[in-house]
Amino acid sequence: MSAHVTRFAPSPTGELHLGHALAAVTAWQAAQNGTFLLRFEDLDRERSRLGYEAGIREDLSWLGLHWPEPVLRQSERTAAYREALDRLQQRGLLYPCFCTRREIAAEVAHAAEAPHAGGEPLYPGTCRALTLAQRAARIERGDSFALRLDAAKAAALTPSLTFIESGHGPQGEQGQIRVQPLRFGDVVLARKDLPAAYHLAVVVDDAHQGVTLVTRGADLFGASHVQRLLQALLGLPEPGYAHHRLVLDAAGKKFSKRDRAVTLNSLRAAGSTAQQALARIGWPAQDARG
Repeated sequence: MSAHVTRFAPSPTGELHLGHALAAVTAWQAAQNGTFLLRFEDLDRERSRLGYEAGIREDLSWLGLHWPEPVLRQSERTAAYREALDRLQQRGLLYPCFCTRREIAAEVAHAAEAPHAGGEPLYPGTCRALTLAQRAARIERGDSFALRLDAAKAAALTPSLTFIESGHGPQGEQGQIRVQPLRFGDVVLARKDLPAAYHLAVVVDDAHQGVTLVTRGADLFGASHVQRLLQALLGLPEPGYAHHRLVLDAAGKKFSKRDRAVTLNSLRAAGSTAQQALARIGWPAQDARG
């Protein structure tokens, strides 16, 4: 089996919980004799805290994981994201969207058959129809806007895209998966207060760090369709994907950062060992690598 470069990329906006533990040790194990990377997705500057970063490091070390330094922070990568956005802009694949969330919700509510993805209504493409003059006038006026990907144009440029799933998607998907470029519509790739949205930052950073296998929870399986599309548009390497099961609470819901009782910090404070924490998520007790 070839050695992989994998990564665990938490947002330092709260403490790690048992679900994060499964994601981290899965990425660690998948690296085999390769490289396991830690990356901080800290583009949300209002909520990100250095104290949470320190706590994440302590939790991962407690689980027996280690990683090369320095750790990449997305907040230090804005120039790379800007370059990627410029490349997409030059190909005519981006457009400014001036719609507020309330306006989008109202328009979707009035649509008889609004398309959905993952239970959420897709953006109806309101600003896609604006002329260049209308866009320029609104930008000149100082209207706030986001940059959206024109999914239809992108799909036309990237026919027959696939990605390889070596884990399991939420419906048991595995093997070569056909990309659905319109699945999430015209996704936001940047906003005035955010130099890059999740999908863009992830593909740019994975390529920069040489990630060869993306491991993550099955709830993010759908994101692979958008990210594989962006990789093709930007000429970036194609990693493999391995999605894993989620850790659920007693009510059958996945843990969130608000679930204080199952944070790794609270378990450590209560005297639990790393092996006991791993046992709670059904991981072999010997060590994190299994």
